[in-house]
Amino acid sequence: MESGRQGMRGDGAPAIRWGDVLLSAVAAVSWAFIGMAGVAALGLHLLEADAAGSLGPMTAAVVAIGAGGRVTPSGDVSAFGLDSAQAHTAIDVAPLGVGLVGALLLSWFFLRSLRGAGVEISPGELLARAGAVVVLFVAMLGGLAWAGHDIITIDGSKLGLNDIPGAGSLPGGIADKLPGGLGDALPDRLGDLVHAQAKVGFTVQTGATLLGGAAFVAGVLVIALLASRRTPLPRGWEAVHRTVRPAASALVTVVLVAVLAGLAAALYAMIGDDHPKRIAGAALLGAPNGVWIGVPLGLFVPWDAKASGALTKVLPHPLDELARVSSDQPMTLGRLAELDGRVWLLAVAMALMMLFAGVLTAVRSPVVRAPWGFAGRCALRLGVATALALPLLVWLTDVSADASLSVLGFDAFGAGIEVHGHLGMALLLGAAWGAGAGALGALLACATRAAGSRVAPPAAVAAVAGAPGAGEAAGPYRPSSPYRPSNPDTNPYLKNPYDERSQSHGGSVNAAPTVASPIRPEPPRRPRGRGSTSREWPAPPPPPPPPGSNREQRRREDS
Repeated sequence: MESGRQGMRGDGAPAIRWGDVLLSAVAAVSWAFIGMAGVAALGLHLLEADAAGSLGPMTAAVVAIGAGGRVTPSGDVSAFGLDSAQAHTAIDVAPLGVGLVGALLLSWFFLRSLRGAGVEISPGELLARAGAVVVLFVAMLGGLAWAGHDIITIDGSKLGLNDIPGAGSLPGGIADKLPGGLGDALPDRLGDLVHAQAKVGFTVQTGATLLGGAAFVAGVLVIALLASRRTPLPRGWEAVHRTVRPAASALVTVVLVAVLAGLAAALYAMIGDDHPKRIAGAALLGAPNGVWIGVPLGLFVPWDAKASGALTKVLPHPLDELARVSSDQPMTLGRLAELDGRVWLLAVAMALMMLFAGVLTAVRSPVVRAPWGFAGRCALRLGVATALALPLLVWLTDVSADASLSVLGFDAFGAGIEVHGHLGMALLLGAAWGAGAGALGALLACATRAAGSRVAPPAAVAAVAGAPGAGEAAGPYRPSSPYRPSNPDTNPYLKNPYDERSQSHGGSVNAAPTVASPIRPEPPRRPRGRGSTSREWPAPPPPPPPPGSNREQRRREDS
């Protein structure tokens, strides 16, 4: 049985068009991987990482990490007289810039395919489209896991160590000042490095990458469905349009605006710097990492941060100074302000960001009750959304990196960094900040008559359907409930035409009473006195005779 373009199943539900489902999934996943690969390759090239290894495998590895995968570094430095116990490296940090580009492209194409389904979409079709995207994304990620491995060989003959002087030839008596007889052995050991071959490689873990990629794409699709205000949903999900989507879309908007602000700051830092390409590459790969660490920190979420060695340069000032100190106390905004008072500007910026989210929530929410009740509802919705979003940002921006390399019998290099936020405090502070910003933003929107001015059509329909008495038929004596306050400036039915006419003519016109038919002028009366020269109205003609009467017969005979 066919109904238009779309077939119908036996139960009356529209049949799933598997061709459209497959094509939309291919488009979404393909563009997502193209965007992630482009950002990863450009960032690595600007960082000059392709000078030490092949750009293709490194790009595949970075894309896999950005999509929730894991990469295991490995090293074979036996030429330096070391075993595997003396050289190890562990890195657990995701380039969120790559993942954010892929999430935005994937969400845009997926939501675009859903909007072509109509006003409502069946649960079966929604699951089919989401499932096709997840399966195809995981399959593509498996291909990257196969390609994302490489081995970088360090050739000692290219290190410039051919002309190593003897121990007695070291200038300034340096050999006598080195401890433990190291001055006698150092030149000879350095000379051995000319013929050394060190291999450092990386491998993408297939199992962990597939699981992480499935969780990544599923989370992206859920957030996209909750934040998109015009995408259709199955029947019975009207409450999502009315309550969840305004707050979720407001939070997503302010978080993306914060990332744009971080990119603008990186662009400003490039001006006058000696290495602008490195700043651009780092911003492409890790701008969301730094921004999304600053958001919870500016909302007073405590962090545990420790750094040592060369990796302390990765952290911004004054976070690097505080991370060097080994202390059991958590890192807070107040402790950072003791090192640099300008850190308090971060708290001001985050407070304004949350207030902006509250105003957006009120503007995009249907108004069906009094201002105080509306403010309470906005506070509850934004508080719940922020309580879930802030721990997610803390979890995404966790950083853990450790590298240790023992050379020639002593530690020549050792570095580590640990940055972890408190998830429990992020949950509580997110609820408090969201509730306060939602209430204050709703009151500001009501005071300026902006509340409900940007309600999406699905939310407006859901608000009318969910109003008290909505199940009864609407009519002239039972009008439907409005979803926004009346505005006399834009509603022509609230304007008085007589007032406008009186203002244009400079006079005053009183409104006439409402009557059932137009008012006809009363004819003037005849004058009673003789000799009057006033005009007299002629008498009206007699009514026509009824058919069959004697008058009608006489009229016919005369004619």
